[in-house]
Amino acid sequence: MTGRERLLLTLLLGAQFMVAVDFSILNVALPEVGAGLGFSLANLQWIATAFALAAAGFTLLFGRVADLVGRKRLFVGGMAVLGGASLLGGLATGPEVLLVARVLQGLATAAVTPAGLALLTTAFREGPLRERALGLNGALMSAGFTAGAILGGLLTGLLSWRWAFLINVPVAALVVVLAPRVVREDRTRERPRLDVPGAVTVTAGLLLLVFGLTQAGEHGWTAPPTLVALAAAAALLVAFWFVERRTGEPLVPIALLKRRNVVWGNVAGLVAFVTETSLVFLLTLYLQKVLGYSPLATGLAFGVLGLGTVLGGTLGGRTVGRFGARATIAAGGLLQAAATLPLVALGASGGWIWPLLAGTFAGGVGNMLVIVAFMVTATSGLPDAEQGRATGIATMSQQVGITMGTPIMSAIATAAMAGTAGADAVLSGVRVAIGVNALLVVAGSLLAAALLGRSTRRNA
Repeated sequence: MTGRERLLLTLLLGAQFMVAVDFSILNVALPEVGAGLGFSLANLQWIATAFALAAAGFTLLFGRVADLVGRKRLFVGGMAVLGGASLLGGLATGPEVLLVARVLQGLATAAVTPAGLALLTTAFREGPLRERALGLNGALMSAGFTAGAILGGLLTGLLSWRWAFLINVPVAALVVVLAPRVVREDRTRERPRLDVPGAVTVTAGLLLLVFGLTQAGEHGWTAPPTLVALAAAAALLVAFWFVERRTGEPLVPIALLKRRNVVWGNVAGLVAFVTETSLVFLLTLYLQKVLGYSPLATGLAFGVLGLGTVLGGTLGGRTVGRFGARATIAAGGLLQAAATLPLVALGASGGWIWPLLAGTFAGGVGNMLVIVAFMVTATSGLPDAEQGRATGIATMSQQVGITMGTPIMSAIATAAMAGTAGADAVLSGVRVAIGVNALLVVAGSLLAAALLGRSTRRNA
């Protein structure tokens, strides 16, 4: 890499790390936020849901907007909104203001993530440099999720939950100042029209999908709000498919959705995010409800997972370059499953923390191998003009996967707890859900690798 490329990579990775931290930094602090601003227990989940709705619902739209108005402009603008929303959240005096701040943070994330990834994939040619850059990006994003949990606990315990917001402000300001000098302008001279019907149907469909998933986690999969939201989401997403087939300038061309590398690369990524984020949820229940860990101690325990993902990210680019995306997805999924499956034997004694740490470390390595291969695959073989769309789809898979994992595994664990109570019930439910998690990793990664392999043997 040239000096300019290193500086650009550092800037983009720093921004993506900050966005990843933002996903998880409030998880540990939610009870303190609720007590400080007067949220009722029933409404506390909206602090997370408001962010998830905006982040996942608008990511595909902003991926296309990045191609139309310029990725640099959208990236810088999104970082500015993220900084302003964080300041608003840190100074909030009531629930309404905080929820507005969370929605703005989610919208900024939906803009920054695909725009930043598109800037990265267009700055580095397809091949070893891009694979290495995407590996580092994946490692830092995953490390950011872990760092967010630890940092949220530290800031809340030592200072105030408000610093979980305010810490973003100087970082966002630094990126906004430096980015115009480092990132080159990339807006196309063509001024195509935005596919408004496609944008409306897919955005509304994704919003309802995420809302339905969060309702499933809160009220169950058979509750009327869950069923109505998921049915409406399915109808709108089917309508989106037909809209895209008939419009002259589609938001997402059907030809792109028919590419094997795009479809099966994103399937692998969806499985990776569904399983690893939900495993963190399950192990959080185990550590706090069975072993009696504090929130801060729980966050620190997941630091081992963060180390595993960093190692997996640094190895991911090289592994894809040497063995191909198909082999990396299969090997990473098998490693993640092999590290997860033994955790079905977790017991109630404190000594089980050591097998847990070993399993999460090795599973983090495998999970990140899959994620790096997914990002390389889903953005390969496409011209620069399509990178915003491709990274928008990849970001959507990531964020929907993060949202889906917890309600799915929560429902499985809850069903396994039926008829029992206390720590033994939690332990029983967690064991069953961990087993399902491991099987899902094996099935999803091997299926994606097998079907991806029919079209290509390297880099999709």
